[in-house]
Amino acid sequence: MISFASALRIKYEVLKSIKNNAINTPTITPTRASRLTRYFRISRIFLHTLLGIAVAALVFPLSNKLFKLRLIKWWCKYLLGVFNIRLVSKGHLPPPYQTAGNIMFVANHISWIDIHALNSVIPTRFIAKSDIQSWPVFGYLAKKSNVLFISRERRQDAARIVHATNQSLLDGDTLCLFPEGTTTDGTEIKPFKSSIIQGAIHANALIWPIAFRYPRQDGGVNTEIAYAGETTLIESIQLVLQQKEVVVELHFLAPIATSELTAVDKDRRKLTSHIEHLIREKLSLN
Repeated sequence: MISFASALRIKYEVLKSIKNNAINTPTITPTRASRLTRYFRISRIFLHTLLGIAVAALVFPLSNKLFKLRLIKWWCKYLLGVFNIRLVSKGHLPPPYQTAGNIMFVANHISWIDIHALNSVIPTRFIAKSDIQSWPVFGYLAKKSNVLFISRERRQDAARIVHATNQSLLDGDTLCLFPEGTTTDGTEIKPFKSSIIQGAIHANALIWPIAFRYPRQDGGVNTEIAYAGETTLIESIQLVLQQKEVVVELHFLAPIATSELTAVDKDRRKLTSHIEHLIREKLSLN
């Protein structure tokens, strides 16, 4: 039979063990921003958004293509700043002076932040789902920044977007495609859809894979940053504002010159599968 003293000693050792484990267990919740900080950010975001609307409505119609791209790059870079999002670019970076070219970036998709992060490095024309047009404010800015909208529910729209993609690349645009067709929380990658890649093959474009990652301080994945599942845009923005700092990593992989590929390697399904494998491997999501 256990004595009263022994029972107390066992209880003490158990509590001590729990306490030590709690101390040694890494925190997985991102550091929270104070309420005052969140309110300050919201005010800056509101003003910066109003400025973006004014620029899109008044300056864009009077600007040439190059100046528009520079304005988009500046606006997105500043937006990351007001959200306190730190951008880390790694790998085979595109030249900083390059603003347009026969290039298609192909990337995994986690958040609306992906778009602004890439635009802050190199201004890009995005291929996006048509429902983005109905987003408040961001939908208007997307239309003004010449986004290529696609309706994935309509099969006949695939041929149109492939043709539009091909023509855009031949005109010297830099495009970005998220071939998963949706977003994830960053802990997985959905199978890549290949049809739009055909437009890049026809244009002999340079395909540049990018791996997006949102790390926590402990090295894990910051899943709270994801705009995925049932999370609304407003909820996603609130989750970003609550964090003291968000880090987004852009891993630029080696570009693929489609003009140098063999006929076999130019098969869109094979090429898309290869790009998906490269991004999975970079993010250790195989």
